[in-house]
Amino acid sequence: THYLIGRKHLIRSIAPRPGESVLEMGCGTAWNLIRIAKRYPQARIFGVDVSNAMLETAAVSLARHGLESQVELRQGDATSFDPVRTFDQPHFDRVIFSYALSMIPRWQDALSHAAGLVAPGGELHIVDFGQCDRLPRAFKRGLFAFLKHYTVVPRADLETAIREIAAQKGLFYTVTRLHRGYTDYAVMTNGPASRT
Repeated sequence: THYLIGRKHLIRSIAPRPGESVLEMGCGTAWNLIRIAKRYPQARIFGVDVSNAMLETAAVSLARHGLESQVELRQGDATSFDPVRTFDQPHFDRVIFSYALSMIPRWQDALSHAAGLVAPGGELHIVDFGQCDRLPRAFKRGLFAFLKHYTVVPRADLETAIREIAAQKGLFYTVTRLHRGYTDYAVMTNGPASRT
């Protein structure tokens, strides 16, 4: 959907090396996973979502693109799933949230859980709706009303939660506001940055 700007920036930014793993939390219909699999064909790609209906749609989309063998989909709650039981893998080199935290009721728990899944030297990338601080107030009002209709809530305290979770887990983080505050983009790194 056209209003989810920032997703292409995330896909460019994650840049997994060959053989590295990418996990999308709340992968939905696999829009991101398809593009990640095409751009990084040597990465190992995983997607988890709480909704079986979404995962069925995702599986059909992956098959249509011939990517079903490259992407592993599983049902799970982003706040608590066991990565070893779910994917036979304890950590991931890249973990991503793409417009999912604004839809997950217990989003701080999901963020904390995801931060714990990042491999040493790996990164957690987050793109979501910002607070539109450099856009007209009427635009923000209209957008937030539209999003509320779909039970999507931009998280005003996203940066605070990132800062607190980074401190708890010993991660480094950056938060960037893109598109005049329409989009928040955050990266949490586990240990020394894996890339220069």
